[in-house]
Amino acid sequence: MRICLSIALLFLLGSCSRKAYLFTSFREPANEGLRMLYSYDGYHWERLDTVLLRPSIGNDKIMRDPSMLQGPDGTFHLVWTTEWKGGNGFGYAKSKDLLHWEDVKYFPAMLFDPFGPKEPVKSNVVNVWAPELFYDEEKQDYIIVWASCLPGKFERGLEEENNNHRLYYATTKDFIGFSETKLFLDPGFSVIDAVIVKRGVRDYVLVLKDNTRPERNIKVAFGETPQGPWKNVSKPFSDKFTEGPAVVKLKEEWLIYYDSYQKKIYEASATKDFIHFENVAGKVNVPEGHKHGTIVTVKKKMVNDLRKKFKK
Repeated sequence: MRICLSIALLFLLGSCSRKAYLFTSFREPANEGLRMLYSYDGYHWERLDTVLLRPSIGNDKIMRDPSMLQGPDGTFHLVWTTEWKGGNGFGYAKSKDLLHWEDVKYFPAMLFDPFGPKEPVKSNVVNVWAPELFYDEEKQDYIIVWASCLPGKFERGLEEENNNHRLYYATTKDFIGFSETKLFLDPGFSVIDAVIVKRGVRDYVLVLKDNTRPERNIKVAFGETPQGPWKNVSKPFSDKFTEGPAVVKLKEEWLIYYDSYQKKIYEASATKDFIHFENVAGKVNVPEGHKHGTIVTVKKKMVNDLRKKFKK
């Protein structure tokens, strides 16, 4: 009875706001497709009991790390990892309602060497992991950031050559024409899973995973533009064996969710300044099996409509 009352109170409180939240997700072994969590407060999450888009492109026909945002015209744009290893790009699709998807295609992000002559480098690219979307309001560009490993390009430190990642990016205004791929961040260590956060004018934060063997945790860096340069990489604010950060602004604080994959749970840290962090894992509730995604703030009606359509 107490649990039922708590759930009822949660939805009653959520009904006072016009906003709600969607959290893109997938389930291992990543062959089912796009799943979604929803929340009315950003802390407590429930599953939509359906697959919204099935993977159909890429060598492995999988969907990992789905990143989604809603553009200024209301269109949802989605990118995702299509191969664990061996591919040179990522998947893309768009939708107005999250039910009907179109323009599903593969973007060969690492077709050419960003550092030299424009010669095909597919055979030398180990992977293209976790593409993440960000909309640059000043330039009216979409930025896609991902991690790739090009063996021999960087000092590898303790990493194997095929695990020494750096971050790359491309921009687009329409997901038809794309800029050339460029290096986004070389922090001097293997880095993956990057999320750009805008705090204010010329004030951006990059949430990232230090993927080196001694670390494997979440850190932040700071910049004046969403393309960097990124400076002052912080000490970790998460435990080791954490990855896949997702960030949402709730009132005066930011919540950073991340997969604590050794513990097999999702945790979260709260911050007001990206300098001081508080682990709030005891205050959030994320369904078991949820994997690396992004959080999108939407109108509450959209969540209500999706719940009605896919209610058990």
